[in-house]
Amino acid sequence: MITDERIASFINSFNNDYDDAITAIRKEAEEQGVPIIRREAGEFIRLLLRMKKPVNILEIGTAVGFSAIFMSRFIAEGGHITTIENYQPRIDQAKENIKLAGAEKKITLLEGDANEILPTLSDQYDLVFMDAAKGQYGSFFQKVVPLLAPEGVLLCDNVLQDGDLIQSRFAVERRNRTIHARMREYLYELKHDERLDTAILNIGDGMSLSVKKTADKKDH
Repeated sequence: MITDERIASFINSFNNDYDDAITAIRKEAEEQGVPIIRREAGEFIRLLLRMKKPVNILEIGTAVGFSAIFMSRFIAEGGHITTIENYQPRIDQAKENIKLAGAEKKITLLEGDANEILPTLSDQYDLVFMDAAKGQYGSFFQKVVPLLAPEGVLLCDNVLQDGDLIQSRFAVERRNRTIHARMREYLYELKHDERLDTAILNIGDGMSLSVKKTADKKDH
């Protein structure tokens, strides 16, 4: 964890899951060791949705559906979430959870590899939430930016990798070195892409928040 656990626990003591379905899905995911958004990350997302009021949301990495269901509670009226997942057991569980939460009308689950699905999408998205295979963020990125509406938001989770990213690659477990290198490259690309304004935030396990510039705005 990249933030002090006592501080995070204190902050989270003020937070709740908003309804019984979300609480049940969170509990099951934690028991099964399925990674889902941390409570403090969820609070940030909730307020972002309240401020931005996105109507069309794209999520890359459904897992068991927790974050899509969570976001569905706070999107603008008439809003919709399209979410992509490639791992069949989690697809099956996500479908069950979406039904449990009564969110079928607000969430569309696309099954398959995001690298193959993204080029087929033609909608413009007000918000894209990336929370999938961390080594693939760079690959997804170039396919996602054209899908962002002007002033659309790209939000990415787990970008600091439990603090591993500040370590030398030789201090990271060998099996994690490729992800370590790719995430560093991705954050560099994200911060230097002239189409976006980006901040890297010390929230949860690290988040990046990017806003797509409008065509008539230049980086000053």
